[in-house]
Amino acid sequence: MADDTATGDTLTPDSEHRGLVALLPAAARDYALLARFDRPIGWWLLYWPCAWGLLLTGAPWSMQWPLLLWTLLGAIAMRGAGCVYNDIVDAELDRQVARTASRPVASGRVSKGAAWIWLLILAAVGLVVLLQLRWQAQLVALGSLALVAAYPFMKRITGWPQAWLGLVFTWGVPTGWVALRSDGLEVMAALYAGAMLWCIGYDTIYALQDREDDSLVGIRSSALTLGSKVKAGVVGFYAVAVALWALAFWLLRPDWLALLALVPVAAHLGWQALSLDPSDAANPLARFRSNRFAGLLLALACFVVGNA
Repeated sequence: MADDTATGDTLTPDSEHRGLVALLPAAARDYALLARFDRPIGWWLLYWPCAWGLLLTGAPWSMQWPLLLWTLLGAIAMRGAGCVYNDIVDAELDRQVARTASRPVASGRVSKGAAWIWLLILAAVGLVVLLQLRWQAQLVALGSLALVAAYPFMKRITGWPQAWLGLVFTWGVPTGWVALRSDGLEVMAALYAGAMLWCIGYDTIYALQDREDDSLVGIRSSALTLGSKVKAGVVGFYAVAVALWALAFWLLRPDWLALLALVPVAAHLGWQALSLDPSDAANPLARFRSNRFAGLLLALACFVVGNA
């Protein structure tokens, strides 16, 4: 496995915006890396469930689009805060895994005290976004805090930490839905359950990169739990996700034509799962990253069905 960050000036192997982070002053660069600003895939994956919840409500567009922008800002800030918290909690484990050993906190380039201050700054941005929601959605959003706090410990006590991540990382679905509607909770529940399975699937793909190191240091993951059946497992997660999304669409609009909106995202997820090659290090990362496009495809489907 390649080092995540060899030095304060070297970015992660899967960084997508090397130039932007490299332009920052050296003193600020580690904080950007700590919040994973060099890897926008994380906040896209956090954002898309928010967008799905908002778009499927069918609320007036004048109510949807401001919240789409606010939740994008919230996703960037809170994904960063979550990464900082995770790195504080996991510093000792990260030092034992090649891909994460050189992260800012694990390497000692950023102290835990400074990391906590950075976390609070990011959380303050999240609070500004929270205040843009009506109070019912604020309560729903705050309900995720306990799940977020517990997540870093799941990899120590269960072989399925990805299932817990599914609960946490797709919480934007109920938050977005309740921000605009108080009814149709069965639609929201089906959409959320599908999002959870989608998250388990893509994070299982991501965990393939760390299987060797994880098994050595005792970190658990669905990729290790599934073993040689990991590809079949991802196929299953994605298939059930699409079925649950179809149920959500049907409950909202019982029309077979509405289900056709899911064909593009179903085809994309099918390609991901069937072309997955755990033996090729580059293959899982490419499949994982492509979920930003899968999220966009489902967002478009939710817009069509919710606003038709």
